[in-house]
Amino acid sequence: MKEKIKCLYVEPNKLPKELEIENKLETFQQLVDGNIECVYLQNKNDVVLICNDEGKINGMKWNRDIGFDIIAGPFLIVGDDYENADFKSLTDEQILDYKILFGKESIARTENKITSIIMQNSKSKFQECER
Repeated sequence: MKEKIKCLYVEPNKLPKELEIENKLETFQQLVDGNIECVYLQNKNDVVLICNDEGKINGMKWNRDIGFDIIAGPFLIVGDDYENADFKSLTDEQILDYKILFGKESIARTENKITSIIMQNSKSKFQECER
């Protein structure tokens, strides 16, 4: 049996939850509800964000703005064990840092960004109709 790792599980509009899970593909797929994609956050090379590879295509709920993208569907934050090409447990410090990073302010910031994008798209469609 593979070892267990400590990670954070982040669902849309919910605060991050600390989990201890088996470090295996099937567990990751179950938690993100499909095939996985690994994403590295800007200026953060010590962790990996594991999300559903087709979250947007499948119409999953918008979750969090990560700066260069908005993740759809639930995701995990795990430690990056680069040397062994694997994942590892988050440290207690990382857990605290990422609970803050993906906390209440992150939910509000994401909602504001999505609303702004919707408004811009609506404005563009309205302008096209006027022509």
